[in-house]
Amino acid sequence: MQAIEILERLVGFPSVVGTPNGEIVAWIRHYLQSHGAVVTKLPGPEGDRSNLFATIGPKETPGYILSGHMDVVPAAESGWTSDPFRLRAEADRLYGRGATDMKGFLAAALAAVPALAASPLRRPVHLAFSYDEEAGCRGVPHMIARLPELCATPFGAIIGEPSGMRAIRAHKGKAAARLTVKGRSGHSSRPDQGLNAIHAITDVLACARAEAERLASGPFEPVFEPPYSSLQVGTLKGGQAVNIIPDTCEAEFEARAISGVDPITLLAPLRVAAEALSPLGFQVEWRELSAYPALSLAADAPLVALLGELTGIEPLAAVSYGSEAGLFQRAGIDAIICGPGDIGRAHKPDEFILAGELRTCQAMVEALGRRCT
Repeated sequence: MQAIEILERLVGFPSVVGTPNGEIVAWIRHYLQSHGAVVTKLPGPEGDRSNLFATIGPKETPGYILSGHMDVVPAAESGWTSDPFRLRAEADRLYGRGATDMKGFLAAALAAVPALAASPLRRPVHLAFSYDEEAGCRGVPHMIARLPELCATPFGAIIGEPSGMRAIRAHKGKAAARLTVKGRSGHSSRPDQGLNAIHAITDVLACARAEAERLASGPFEPVFEPPYSSLQVGTLKGGQAVNIIPDTCEAEFEARAISGVDPITLLAPLRVAAEALSPLGFQVEWRELSAYPALSLAADAPLVALLGELTGIEPLAAVSYGSEAGLFQRAGIDAIICGPGDIGRAHKPDEFILAGELRTCQAMVEALGRRCT
């Protein structure tokens, strides 16, 4: 099958983050097995979602991982001019949810499988396809934990996030958490009889703002924009009516960390401020939603040189968005980002990828296969 045909099939599966992905997993698994790949389905703890790991070549020998996620963000926003889960071609543009982020990479890698399977590979090429990346890389850690039993430690992992086929060496880490504060409701004329959850949570919001300002003072890592770690309040919900004491308020926080900084630690002062509300009579729930580390691959790493040769493009030092790459690096596997499409088209109505971008990516994967013979 050609990459466009495969992309049409993949876009047709509405594999929205946080939902069952059995159909897309089954199709990819069947496709890979039909070309002789050794495929392992790795169910996650949710029970209705799975990762997929496939090997072409001798698994006992170190090789390379091609990594991508099967999930996509929802497509409920207005502005779509066609069914987001049906690929639409218009000249060189291929429209559909996930076309760029990142089913385009999956399609290009899968289209290269027949060529890989027909090659006398001395080093294997692995395909590692994950779930729930869009929820903060929740699926791939379960797959990474199983890698020692699935393959020899790879030379590196190529994460196919949309980068215009330019390799990227670094990105920030990220952590997110949700705080729920519960007080006591009542009539607004008797605040002495209630516990105002919105008033209470403002202490934590003030802490978040202060921490954000402090982080802007450094430390700095110049390859990033901005060159420092950051923190923000992303959502705030609470209250029913102006004359009712709000008994519940919820806020979500996000931190982005430069290399060498654990993003979870950036949220720690907020958690301390939240827990200080308990002695005042409030119920406090702090829930970590997601976390992944920064990626920082040295400029002289062999994987950087390899991707420069395969793409013919000078690798880029860093990007602002995150990926699963930092998790592979934390597991002791060199990782780098390189995939087709433009991140600026992702998570928007009429998301698209160019047919030429698919061809370029497929050519890169096939060139990697030739390096492994």
